[in-house]
Amino acid sequence: MDKKPPNRPPEEPESAGIPAPDGPANLIDTDYVIGQDNITTSTMGVNLDLHGKVFTISSILVLLFVILTLALQDTIAPIYDAVFSFLTGNLAWFFILAANVFVILCLGLIISPLGKIRIGGADAKPDFTYVGWFSMLFAAGMGIGLMFFGVNEPLTHFGTSFDGGSWAPLAGAEGDAAGAAALGMAATIFHWGLHPWAIYAVVALSLALFSFNKGLPLSMRSVFYPILGERVWGWPGHLIDILAVFATLFGLATSLGLGATQAAAGLTYLFGAPESDITMILLIIGITIIAICSILAGVDKGVQLLSKINIAMAAVLLFFVIAVGPTLLIATGFFENLLNYFVHLPALSNPFGREDANFSQGWTAFYWAWWISWSPYVGMFIARVSRGRTVREFLVSVLLVPSVISVLWMTTFGGTAIDQYVSQGIEAVRNAGVDLQLFMMLEQLPLSQITSFVAILLVIIFFVTSSDSGSLVIDSITAGGKVDAPKPQRVFWAIIEGAIAIALLLGGGLTALQTMAVSTGFPFTIILLVACYAIIKGLMSEPKAV
Repeated sequence: MDKKPPNRPPEEPESAGIPAPDGPANLIDTDYVIGQDNITTSTMGVNLDLHGKVFTISSILVLLFVILTLALQDTIAPIYDAVFSFLTGNLAWFFILAANVFVILCLGLIISPLGKIRIGGADAKPDFTYVGWFSMLFAAGMGIGLMFFGVNEPLTHFGTSFDGGSWAPLAGAEGDAAGAAALGMAATIFHWGLHPWAIYAVVALSLALFSFNKGLPLSMRSVFYPILGERVWGWPGHLIDILAVFATLFGLATSLGLGATQAAAGLTYLFGAPESDITMILLIIGITIIAICSILAGVDKGVQLLSKINIAMAAVLLFFVIAVGPTLLIATGFFENLLNYFVHLPALSNPFGREDANFSQGWTAFYWAWWISWSPYVGMFIARVSRGRTVREFLVSVLLVPSVISVLWMTTFGGTAIDQYVSQGIEAVRNAGVDLQLFMMLEQLPLSQITSFVAILLVIIFFVTSSDSGSLVIDSITAGGKVDAPKPQRVFWAIIEGAIAIALLLGGGLTALQTMAVSTGFPFTIILLVACYAIIKGLMSEPKAV
């Protein structure tokens, strides 16, 4: 890899909002200047700084998609069903195999000498405290998903395992309540543990390395410089960035759609709000407006503040359920579930010869595609806030800490719901709709009106931080890798995210959301597999840490 001395004039990266490395770092020798292909203009007092080709193609195709989906709602829904079935049915092995590769790479780098390398140069210092950093990692990474599936997934896998059938993970444990609970929790943790966070970590590390250490734009195309060379600034790079925009938008829209359905169900349950598409649309519009206000406040005052509030509220709700729920069961279940997870991990992560095809295709393949479609957004956001960490510190934090929190969350909420059904004979939670199960579980505990209201607020704030962070990331990609592009561009993408979520909910409901996540996740999986090679090559070219 070509290199140039680390004394490149700082004004180049700093002018694009990307600081020069602190201390020894091997910058890539390229004549490309961040933002050189951008269109910079000011219209009616609104400043714009856009990568002409990436922004134009991305925005036109996305707007066309929204218009067609809204105009052809009855026609498009069956198409979403067919596409989802085809992709998950035929490519489940590919998604599962790829996710295994990402986990192995991350664990290998943690124990490798390459783990000593520091993001941003040998002398770089972290931009955020551990509290602020962890809050943003977790809020951006999985907040809405944990709220939506925290009760549903453990209870669903328990039910299918106990009842038997094609949807039971690893053929289930028919008629054995304890065995079904253990298998159900192991399957749930599999979907929310090491594998998804390894996906995020691969994207985040690759972006951080090639931006903060190599001096390239904070954009997916930069990761492919070791492979494509200067061609990365041409159409091959444009296509990579456009695909990253699509993956981010549709992965984010999936989460926003799930959050909207759950928040709407909670408002109906708690306040009797009309249960209709209008309620969800108004909710998405209102939350998008709040997200725009957060965007205008900036990362430090907007995203970080909301993330800290969210983590504090989530912790209060979590520890409340632990205190008033089956406390001993949760405490012992945490360690038992971790053990069961590791016992069943080889079988759950096996991509070939599965007897539980419905589970591996309908659950695991969708999840991995969903995480991968989210990965440009979460990965780039994590990269932006992780400068100054060593590779080992970064991977341990991104991979292990959120995974442990996910295990505790699923054990608490899912374990409580399973206990209510098995030990207390309460069937309301299991029989409730997916978006209502959290509230039905809380109804069986003290202060249910208050905790349900807190849960709705959590979903809404997670919604806001996701929209805010996602807009930040998409704007960086469509601004040629700049991280300080004008805020009106971020506002534009926040509006587009809300519009896509509305279009998908009206055009096909949850299946449409899942279909677009899988559709954009498949090609991006190929990109991430290539990025694994680029990460190793990039790290090996860095000055060796002592």
